[in-house]
Amino acid sequence: MQRDGASCMIAGLKARIARHWPVLRLRTILLCTLLFVAALPGFGAIFLRVYENALVRRTEAELVAQGAALAAGAAVVGRGMADRPAPSAAPMRYHDRMTEVDLRSSPILPPRPRAVPTRERPDGAAVEIARRMMPAFAETKVTTLSSILMLDRRGVVLNGREGGRSLAALPEIRAALAGRAVTVLRENEGVTAHYPLEWLSRAAGIRLHHARPISVDGRVVGALLVSRSPRALFLGLYEDRGKIALGVVAIFLMLVLLSAILSRAIVRPIESLSRATRELALGRRVAPRHPSLQVVEIQALYRDFEQMAESIGKRSRYLRDFASSVSHEFKTPLAGISGAIELLQDHGADMAPADRRRFLANMAADAQRLSRLVRRLMELARADVLVGESDARTDAAPVLVSVADALSADGFAIDLHLPQHMPDLTVDAGALEAVLTTLAENARQAGASRLDIGVALHQGAAWIDFADDGPGIPPGDRGRVFDLFFTSKREEGGTGLGLAIARSLLDAYHGELRLLPSDRGAHFRLVVGTAP
Repeated sequence: MQRDGASCMIAGLKARIARHWPVLRLRTILLCTLLFVAALPGFGAIFLRVYENALVRRTEAELVAQGAALAAGAAVVGRGMADRPAPSAAPMRYHDRMTEVDLRSSPILPPRPRAVPTRERPDGAAVEIARRMMPAFAETKVTTLSSILMLDRRGVVLNGREGGRSLAALPEIRAALAGRAVTVLRENEGVTAHYPLEWLSRAAGIRLHHARPISVDGRVVGALLVSRSPRALFLGLYEDRGKIALGVVAIFLMLVLLSAILSRAIVRPIESLSRATRELALGRRVAPRHPSLQVVEIQALYRDFEQMAESIGKRSRYLRDFASSVSHEFKTPLAGISGAIELLQDHGADMAPADRRRFLANMAADAQRLSRLVRRLMELARADVLVGESDARTDAAPVLVSVADALSADGFAIDLHLPQHMPDLTVDAGALEAVLTTLAENARQAGASRLDIGVALHQGAAWIDFADDGPGIPPGDRGRVFDLFFTSKREEGGTGLGLAIARSLLDAYHGELRLLPSDRGAHFRLVVGTAP
């Protein structure tokens, strides 16, 4: 029940979308699709924080560099106060420092609390280091607009308006005093919006805080807390406006070029094919113009159209010739029946009984001929529309034996020549029996006394040859023997449709029926595929 309810809901949703879905030109769909794909990087930069995250990480890298330089300077000052030379640095292998913060995953802490009063007195050595570093702090602050605070080993602030107070409770300060540099994201209190769309930027309301230990001779004597707001997203976009504008123009030009190429390779060929289809529907054969830019699927579509147009042309000619032949074949018996009826109506009372019986016999013969024609035409129609099953398999040997036994009679013998191991044929048993019966009946009606049926195997196909000892087919009739209504036995009731029906039946299973040259009698060959 739940599955049925979900199916109904999905069907209703599809129907609603179909009612409101606009019908667009293919050019419009291609252009909109390309524009959407081209705009995806821009959406990713703004809504997926890609570009903004890069700005935040660049700010972090700058803070790390500032903190490292100032901490190294403070360490040098501390060694100088103790009159100890700086130890020779061991060679270190350079490696790029990975950034720690990420707007998508890093937590944003509350604003940094103000320093709290403390009874701890600042460390004298740390105070002297801070005093000597103040010019460097001031110069760095003017250039980078960063807030720089120095703390002693107990977390007491040594400079700025919060000097003498403690920030030891901050997690980043605890980590720095433990000897580990750390960067955190905190909310920036008191920030004001400068741009109308600044709400799109998550980094507009945060501030980066980088805490770094100051080590002298391997001992942490204090820490630096450097903080700065990251560059605003739209300010960064504005600073890179030239590059962004150039990229937009380049992308737009590329889109125009791609749209033109796709239009020439896809849209124009489809429009040409549509015009050719309309002309074909009006009875005019117009070949579509092949595109200059070739596409495999479009080429296949053009080939399919050509095959369809050729098939329609053949079918039209076939129907025209078929209608003409049917009207001709029906005209003679109908004329005979009509004439006999008129004579009987006008002179039936005065007509001798023998003449009346003769006219009635002629009418009956013509009616029987019409019945045979109608029956054979129905068989031909079924054969023409027959679509053979792809998995059809028939053991032909029993079928051949059955046909030979059924049609062999006094004065007409059928000899079979079958291979020792005969594979199955890819044809329906009923269709194969109908074709075999037609060919054997034709040989018998032609006056043959013997019919040899031989089977040979050749590269995935079976050749079934029918060779009789009859009078054969005159050279002038060999080209018309498969034509509709062509028969040399019209007086004996022949309709001229047997071979046409046989050929149509074989065509449905991708087989062939051929007339081969022969010095004596008629020689037909069936070519039928063998099952693997």
